[in-house]
Amino acid sequence: MSQTTGPILALGAITTANRSVFHDKPMDWRPVVATGLAALAFAGAERMWAQGARMLAYTALVAVCLTRIEPDVPSPVESALAWWEKGGAPKHLGHLGPTPKPPQPKKNT
Repeated sequence: MSQTTGPILALGAITTANRSVFHDKPMDWRPVVATGLAALAFAGAERMWAQGARMLAYTALVAVCLTRIEPDVPSPVESALAWWEKGGAPKHLGHLGPTPKPPQPKKNT
């Protein structure tokens, strides 16, 4: 397996999961097919210029994480930040979520 296959497959998985899993949109198979074709193309490009193909694959991965593919679906980074701000860490992983405020003692008047 070539060194560009991992970033390209991750790119497709992130795109598909962000759209269909995290935002309840219907499954779109076009990114899945395009990811497979892109992985084949990058594997071929890596034989010609390995360093350039790897740089482009990782650049594409970062770009997909930071930009919106569809206007009505937030980017994966926006989705992760919104999840984190809502206190998205599971209770058994509470140390990874926002720090809860300690209870304030009641004043006797």
